[in-house]
Amino acid sequence: MTFTEQSAARPLDLVVAGPTLSVKACCHSGGGVGAGPDAPVVALVGAPNTGKSTLFNALTGSRVTMGNWPGTTVEVSRGIWKTTRDAASCTCDECDCDPSEQRLDITLIDLPGAYSLDPHSPDEALTRELLLGVPDDERPDLCVVACDASRLANSLYLVAQLRERGLPMLVALTMLDVAAKNGITVDLAALSTALGCPVVGIDPRRRAGLEALAAEVREHIGRAPAPRPAPATADPLELDDDRFGWIAEAVRTSTSSPAEQPRTFSDRVDRWVTAPVLGPVIFLAVMWLVFQVTTAVAAPLQGFLDDAFAGPVSDGATVLLGRLGLAGTWVEGLVVSGLIAGVGMLLTFVPLMTLMFMLLALLEDSGYLARAAVVTDRLMRSIGLPGRAFLPLIVGFGCNVPAISATRILPSSRQRILTALLVPFTSCTARLTVFVMLGSVFFGPYAGTAVFAMYVVSIHLVVLAGLVLRRTLWRTMGAEPLIIDLPAYQVPTVRLTASVTWVRLQGFLKTASGIIVATVCAVWLLQSIPTTPGQAFGEVPVADSAYGVAAQAITPVFAPAGFAKWETTSALVVGFVAKEAVISAWAQTYAIDEPVDGTPGTLGERVRADFEESSGGHPIPAALAFMVFLLAYTPCVATLAAQWREIGPRWTLFGVGMQLVTAWVLAVAVFQIGRLFW
Repeated sequence: MTFTEQSAARPLDLVVAGPTLSVKACCHSGGGVGAGPDAPVVALVGAPNTGKSTLFNALTGSRVTMGNWPGTTVEVSRGIWKTTRDAASCTCDECDCDPSEQRLDITLIDLPGAYSLDPHSPDEALTRELLLGVPDDERPDLCVVACDASRLANSLYLVAQLRERGLPMLVALTMLDVAAKNGITVDLAALSTALGCPVVGIDPRRRAGLEALAAEVREHIGRAPAPRPAPATADPLELDDDRFGWIAEAVRTSTSSPAEQPRTFSDRVDRWVTAPVLGPVIFLAVMWLVFQVTTAVAAPLQGFLDDAFAGPVSDGATVLLGRLGLAGTWVEGLVVSGLIAGVGMLLTFVPLMTLMFMLLALLEDSGYLARAAVVTDRLMRSIGLPGRAFLPLIVGFGCNVPAISATRILPSSRQRILTALLVPFTSCTARLTVFVMLGSVFFGPYAGTAVFAMYVVSIHLVVLAGLVLRRTLWRTMGAEPLIIDLPAYQVPTVRLTASVTWVRLQGFLKTASGIIVATVCAVWLLQSIPTTPGQAFGEVPVADSAYGVAAQAITPVFAPAGFAKWETTSALVVGFVAKEAVISAWAQTYAIDEPVDGTPGTLGERVRADFEESSGGHPIPAALAFMVFLLAYTPCVATLAAQWREIGPRWTLFGVGMQLVTAWVLAVAVFQIGRLFW
């Protein structure tokens, strides 16, 4: 997710201001030091939505998750910042500088976003611990504090606290363009004097001002004097008065703004999109449009890739294996019926996932999705959770694993446990591939609406499960109102949109190339093992294989839900590993299984025929029941591992049981009611 910062109407003149040092070290000091144990350490500190993680990615070339809400960064990210100095700027008299020796590699760490050093959540506590709870020799050599120029007073509270501790720091001032649009101008030199530390104006979204920041960091790292400490006082009220007085004076002497703040474009739009009634309606309409566009545009590309894997790729692999003397062997079965059929079918969804990730990245970078937390604040508090609990749930619609980690932003352990139990009910993108396939097969031109309906069901599941758990296990749990800085609306940048899309697509492809390949091989092995005498390995009908026999044993459980065919239910077992594997398991089963009428047909046709048979002529409600079961039951083993780490084994196992019971009951209800109408 991307930090949202307003785009500039015109290029910014980014400058550096700061007190000059009387002593300059030789350019060679520290030059060429690798980012090892002796490398200088710089910490990026700042509140959420100040551009901190965007800056980290720009400086290190990393792909840290970005977002415009608290909890995006819940762990410390570390990268190498390779800085260089032009030899012409060397001030040494004793040597001729070699440009190749001017590089200084800095260990850059991105700390979790924190509004202050008084922690209200585990991620803020981690930031405080790494800055103040370690010995002096283990602290960062320099703190780069990201501050929002459009909300300067808010950002300077953290600076005031760091000042009290005497930590060497440098202020990186972001969102100068947003401030300018609001009629606010900042005198960087005056601000530097008021703060007692260097101030650098940057735009991390457009990579502007980064060279100036690097030069200033190199100049001051390890040698920068800490700001003058604040007067010590034991009275918290007096200390806060001193902080706010110091902040007010710094803002007064360094900024100018109109007497009456103009009503911004973001304010006018937020009047509608965050309204109690109209806000949720707009949100649902936007998400419906996203799914409708995704399914309509991606369908032709999916068909092209499907034909390629089913035709030229499979045929080419068969010919190649035949020339190697492996025709008719188990190797051919593994490659053609296993890897190509399973992984190949999954890869046909790459265009769909790319388009989905791109559209969501556009919504995030524009600043719209941050409003979802405001829209749903009242809904979250009704189930005993704070509004910020919706932020991990939003992340869950991308992937449940980081969403579980993002529950660390919640201050109460009971709130974290409850939210971690609800996250698996959010429909991750892995489920999306299955929903799109079934939507295309059973609902045709209404596939986008069918997929959107699953996301609406997902939201209702979160709310209903939360209400049940609150009124049974956590009756006394209350919730505080949501406090969040909404970013300004902006035109998304191509660079950030492409970067976020690629990061998410890369994660999808890594799953396909890692755990999915292993799952495909395991499924093929089980489908090749005979269970009756007289059958050879790799030549057994799937129904008589270990895979088929095991699937047939559990199939009767799903008879009331309308999909009691072992070919269908076996994929749900494989889905425990990863939801993408549901499609690959189907593709393998139907690729290996003998066609009934002499023609293999497409995967969609085979799936529809099985649903038609198992439902007694009611395939649509059976398909809906299957989709609801897939939505509600355990997401994947990676999610279970994340829950195990965050909330412990007891609550993780409780969650698995709750999800399975909920999934079965809902699937049965959907089919039994649906068959009365279809």
